Amino acid sequence: MKEEQFGAIMGVLVPQIILLIIENYGYDEMTAANEFYGSNLYALLEQEDTKLWHFSPLTLFNMFDEEKKTGNFEFPEEV
Repeated sequence: MKEEQFGAIMGVLVPQIILLIIENYGYDEMTAANEFYGSNLYALLEQEDTKLWHFSPLTLFNMFDEEKKTGNFEFPEEV
């Protein structure tokens, strides 16, 4: 995938995930963004070859939530 295309996908996915964090954790936008950008999930998501960008924002939020609660997350079966 071209870098432009990947950037466009990330530009759509990330705000949706941050919105889910705001809705579920009650964080303000800045805190939600900082929490997500500081997560291991985001570090893997920004690597195109992991293919995590194939997952829905809700699936990615659930992975983030699992990481927040346990310090780790599991990849869904589809990977």
